[in-house]
Amino acid sequence: MPSLKTAEITPIKDPVLKPGDTLISNLGPCRIASPLARHMGREVQKILFINDSQTLLHKAVIDRAGPESLDLREQPSFELAGPREKIFFDPSKTNVGIVTCGGLCPGINEVIRSLVRQLHFTYGIRHIAGFKYGYQGFIARYGHDVVELTPDFVDGIQDNGGTVLGSSRGRQDIVEIADCLENMRINILFVIGGDGTLRGAQAVTEEIARRKARIAVVGIPKTIDNDILFVDESFGFQTACSVAVSALVAAHAESKGGPNGIGLVKLMGRHSGFIACQAALAMSDVNFVLIPELPFSLDGENGFLKSLHDRLLRRRHAVIVVAEGAGQEHVESDAEKKDASGNVVLKDIGVFLRDRIAGYFRSIGMDITLKYIDPSYTIRSVPASSQDNVYCIHLAHHAVHAAMAGKTGMIVSRWHNHFVHVPMALATSGRKQVNPVSDLWLSVIESTGQPGRFH
Repeated sequence: MPSLKTAEITPIKDPVLKPGDTLISNLGPCRIASPLARHMGREVQKILFINDSQTLLHKAVIDRAGPESLDLREQPSFELAGPREKIFFDPSKTNVGIVTCGGLCPGINEVIRSLVRQLHFTYGIRHIAGFKYGYQGFIARYGHDVVELTPDFVDGIQDNGGTVLGSSRGRQDIVEIADCLENMRINILFVIGGDGTLRGAQAVTEEIARRKARIAVVGIPKTIDNDILFVDESFGFQTACSVAVSALVAAHAESKGGPNGIGLVKLMGRHSGFIACQAALAMSDVNFVLIPELPFSLDGENGFLKSLHDRLLRRRHAVIVVAEGAGQEHVESDAEKKDASGNVVLKDIGVFLRDRIAGYFRSIGMDITLKYIDPSYTIRSVPASSQDNVYCIHLAHHAVHAAMAGKTGMIVSRWHNHFVHVPMALATSGRKQVNPVSDLWLSVIESTGQPGRFH
């Protein structure tokens, strides 16, 4: 089996941070005692409340022989999430808004539910507005109603997929969004969305700051592709991988059900192949994984099609997983064609690969049985697993704690298994991708037996 080294793979470098890059913006000094103090004894409070001086190092592994070990106090670190003893907003006078944007993802309803329950029961906030259909909900011309969110309204919504508030893609006028927040006297806005949504939230934060308005904007990162920087794992990812495995099991059964059977499954992953990798590892009968991070050759002695041919000669069946953004270099695309969010519209690599595989074996006179499966919309619209539900609850609770303390222009993240605050500008400064020189990709190669790269 070819090694990573012999495959001549270029590693993805980690972002370089300076200590100031991780600072969190605050609306002002916190002078109001947290309602949590009334319910906790003094000994519990010492453990419960977090100080802004408590941080988590960006790097979990430090080279003790390198310059970065000289003074850990100078290393970039993230502010720890959690309740503060003093808060900025007076709960009796605070109005809150919640919006969900972008594509569907398992767990959105649990985040909404947990935000509302934490705001209502823990902090005593009674006015929570749900904006319908993403950022369109702030713009008058769309005519979307604003929903009053109460514990009764959100009761049981976690059992359903999708989002009870609806969603949409596309950019909206930042000035109009800020106008709506001011007109409705919203003090805190929670934004649940991916990198494009969070860039919009950062722009709203900057517009609010320009107006010198005291409105906190806090993000809960949502991306089924798991591609947001400085987030260990996005909510819904584990659910997506579990459901994807069902499709792989079906593909494996189909591949063994006919002579020279091939099961081809396309999974989500525009720019990052985390779902393809994780699902393939969870279902260890996958033989090939193709991801956006690794361009591949189709033809030639070391190309993918020849490798697939060799596999069929040896074992008479094969299972292939391809991420939706893989192999775009092989598909004729129009770089000028964009979706509502400004992303280049990808060509369907699954259909293209299906046809190329069929054409290749037809050209060499070899009969195959090829089955193509695309479970994408099924995967992203299911309810979250119990593991993801617990994660969503933690994210929502920490988002509320941060917002009540007047923190703004930030997201709540889990980093090295700790919950932390990350500036939105930093989280959206790039994209997290599968590193071809990493334990994850090495495990995929070891599990599938495929070459490190088709070239």
